Amino acid sequence: MNNSDSDVIPNLTPIRIGIVAGEISGDILGASFIEAVKRQYPNATFEGIGGHLMQAQGCHSLFDMEELSVMGLVEVFSRLRRLFSIKNQLASHFIANPPDVFIGIDAPDFNLRLELMLKQAGIKTVQYVSPSIWAWRQKRIFKVAAATNLVLALLPFEKDFYDQYGFPCAYVGHTLADQIDPTVTKQQARRILGLAEEGQYLALMPGSRSSELKYNTEVYLKAAQKLAVKYPELQFVLPLVNEKRKSQFLSIKQQYAPDLAIHIIDGQSREVMAACDAIMMASGTATLEGLLVNRPMVVVHKLHWLTYKLFKPLMKVEHYSLPNLLAGKELIVELIQNDATVENIVEQTCHLLDDDMSALTAELSSIQQRLKCNASERAADAVLALIEQ
Repeated sequence: MNNSDSDVIPNLTPIRIGIVAGEISGDILGASFIEAVKRQYPNATFEGIGGHLMQAQGCHSLFDMEELSVMGLVEVFSRLRRLFSIKNQLASHFIANPPDVFIGIDAPDFNLRLELMLKQAGIKTVQYVSPSIWAWRQKRIFKVAAATNLVLALLPFEKDFYDQYGFPCAYVGHTLADQIDPTVTKQQARRILGLAEEGQYLALMPGSRSSELKYNTEVYLKAAQKLAVKYPELQFVLPLVNEKRKSQFLSIKQQYAPDLAIHIIDGQSREVMAACDAIMMASGTATLEGLLVNRPMVVVHKLHWLTYKLFKPLMKVEHYSLPNLLAGKELIVELIQNDATVENIVEQTCHLLDDDMSALTAELSSIQQRLKCNASERAADAVLALIEQ
């Protein structure tokens, strides 16, 4: 359909949608999706697991979303009992009270297991955000096929992969590409954040999950300390998603860099990235946001050593970050695990701060245009069409 708001005639038929998001990036997608569905079905109801954005759109969250926000094989293992308990409780709830459709947003290790149980009970299921099966463990596509009726893909090359197997997949694009304005200037963003409009700023973004802060923060802080000596006027800005992560970060900072001056911002990660001259960030959805605000960045990411040892041999792609995957080449430097040394981080960040980055930002801008396609409306249309089948 892809109609504008003024063209949509609301459907008053009540529909009920089960929905589970496992982290902040999923909460963003889920909230925008709910909003798009309600434009066509104002009486639609949503329940499952969502963060504050989805809840603000009316989603009833049965559990705290942060319980699902776990990354890494080793890290998940310690939480397995609780994760299985949540999955089983959700399955029992939805099987006893079947929704018109169930949508799992990202979090594939959790959602695909839940979707399989629901599909076997006769409930239509959708996986919103494809697992990275094109990158590693490609035979998981058969697990996806068993568990879901439809996959909503954010990236164009993902649909090409599913098409090879004849599995239903709709390319919808990414909500963030529609939401983020790449023309916002550094000065405009700095005014929003209450920062001085002049000067040089570096965003520090070690991650939004507890495990990411645990493994990334130390090396970020040590690199920042060296950069502060090299660039005495450089200012550091760090957004944190909630009070739990803020407390965790400050505890680590007290241990490794108690005297380092950092502007700590509650949320507003996009504004922080837009306000800065360059970004030091963990791998993940945030790299897409960095691309969309059109800022030079270096990816710095560490995992538990055993998680990385198990994960690395399974990789089928050369790059980890979304800008590089979308470009099909290394646009931005990735310093992963053993390459994420203080010396390497400082060297690459100096390039971002000192060198002409216009060629890089021009390429980022070109990718931005390909991703803009009214993602939430397309996702809503695809799910509603599945319900109506």
